[in-house]
Formats: sequence, structure tokens, C-alpha cells
Amino acid sequence: MLKVENLTVRFGGLVAVNAVSLAVSPHEILGLVGPNGAGKTTLFNAVSGLVRPTSGHVLFHGDKVEHKPLHKRARMGIGRTFQVPQPLHGLTVRENLVVAQRFGKGRVDMAHIDEILELTNLLDKAGHDAATQLALTELKALEVAKALATEPTLLMLDEVLGGLETAGKRRFMGMLKALQERFDLSILIIEHDIETVSSLCHRVAVLNYGELIADGSPEQVFRDPEVIKSYLGAEHA
Repeated sequence: MLKVENLTVRFGGLVAVNAVSLAVSPHEILGLVGPNGAGKTTLFNAVSGLVRPTSGHVLFHGDKVEHKPLHKRARMGIGRTFQVPQPLHGLTVRENLVVAQRFGKGRVDMAHIDEILELTNLLDKAGHDAATQLALTELKALEVAKALATEPTLLMLDEVLGGLETAGKRRFMGMLKALQERFDLSILIIEHDIETVSSLCHRVAVLNYGELIADGSPEQVFRDPEVIKSYLGAEHA
């Protein structure tokens, strides 16, 4: 489905992503982990269209998309959330999804929007002001709902569980698993919590200083001495 081939992103003299290659298969949940500043969000931005790679390729269903604008990638089936929730001010929760769907698909399907609202536990908040009347968990759910409104086949989640307490994370993970099954999604998720990644993801890729240092099952990856060192320091490796 998604293939990233030798992707490099430079900002002046800073190499944020360095020759990274990875893939997401159909129906797979791939966790993208690594220390702060490892290049995870930059990689997301290069895949979704917010950043143009310096070199390398991004292929989606076999088509090179690294030079396509963001809206065309969305209409091909790439949907994403942002680390900091970004509700559209002055609009209701439902209206946020309407705008997202019109952007991502060029049309509006209110029945589908209401289904998404129900599955993300937001239907009873559909008429609320999205920017001022939602709790943190609801704002996170709205990010997911907006991405789903574009009808993606690949859902990219940037720290969507960040800031949630343990019970909230578990409920949110249950919701994500249900959404994946309902909409037949592949998911690429940035997440720091190892327990969360291990229970949610089929496979894990680890970035450190912009380079891919591990890619495999959660059990393999989190036993890797280089991964342990990148998280905890050399004395723990």
C-alpha cells in the first residue's frame, strides 16, 4: 500500500530524515516510534504532503506521490491527524467533518459523517462548538473523525493518544481497532508509550536521529539493544 524509499528531508544543514525506507501493508497497524526529534512527524509530513522530500520516493498503491499536493493525496486515500488537535473554529463538530469530507472527497455524505460520529463517540456532541466545548479525549476523537471523513485507506495518526491517562488510552485503542475493522484501514501511528504500541501494533519501526534503526514485531524491536539505547541510554543496552 505505502512504500517509502530512501526518503531524505533536509532543512538547511539539518537532516531530519535520512534515507529511510519502510512500508505499510494492507490491513496493517505499523507503529512509528523513537525519541523526541527523531524525525517521526517530518516523515509523516513528507508522506501526507506538508513537506517536500529532498530525495527519495513516496509510493501509494504503486503511484509516486512525493510531488502531488496534499489534497490530491487525500483524494487518493491518505488521511492524517495532527499531534495538536486543530478543530475549525466557529464550526460545530459535524460541520468540521463536512469541511474535511468536502476537502478529501469533493462531496458530502451526511449518512457517512453521522456513522463516523457514532463510531468515535461524538454523535451526541455533533452540534457542539468544536473548538470550545470538547474535552481532550473528544478533541482527539475529532481529529480521527475528520481524517476518517476523507475516506482514507491509510490512516496516519500523530500521537493521537498523547496526554490521555491509562484507562483513556485503552478505550481509545479499542475504538481504533474497531474503526480499522469497520473501514478496512491500514494505520501508521506515532506513539511513545511502549505498552500501547506493543498491544496495538502488528509491527514497529524505530527512528533515531532521522535514521531507521529497527523494523519488526514489537517483541523483536523492544528487545533490540540499539532501540533500548536510543530510549534509555547506553547503560541499559
